[in-house]
Amino acid sequence: MKQSKNSKKITILAMMIALNVVLSPLFRIEGMAPMSSVMNVIAAVLMGPVYGTIMAVSSGILRMTLLGIPPLALTGAVFGAFLAGVSYRLTKKVWVAVFGEIIGTGFLGSLLSYPVMVWFTGSEQGMYWFFYTPRFLGGALSGSFIGFFILIKLKKMPIFRRFQALFGGALRDDL
Repeated sequence: MKQSKNSKKITILAMMIALNVVLSPLFRIEGMAPMSSVMNVIAAVLMGPVYGTIMAVSSGILRMTLLGIPPLALTGAVFGAFLAGVSYRLTKKVWVAVFGEIIGTGFLGSLLSYPVMVWFTGSEQGMYWFFYTPRFLGGALSGSFIGFFILIKLKKMPIFRRFQALFGGALRDDL
């Protein structure tokens, strides 16, 4: 029974990673990846902070490898996924997960992208600490709100609640 439960978790995680990798470049605005924030919010509510962060890291690595995206794919998504998951687990409110994604991606991820990109490019020319903040914040805001509205519909689906229970979470009706 435990092995079956773990297999289901890994299968759902793999599907979330695949959706993130496929959808992110389709609905991408230059310098923004709002679909990554959509997936982070949904993963936070569905799978929690650990699996949500694993999804963000795996998706970022795959996007960097397969699509040639710079390390921004990691710095932008990982902190948002983690904070959204922790925020949701502590409060069981989707709007708090949205807020966690915005803070994690829009602010922390954007600020930590500066030193990563200085290291990656080998140059500070034309960059400063808040260089990525407008784009990351725009992507996180738009993607998080889209994720919120998708979750309003998903919470009505019994299979979503069953999957969420598999990961030890629950969706309250008051969002």
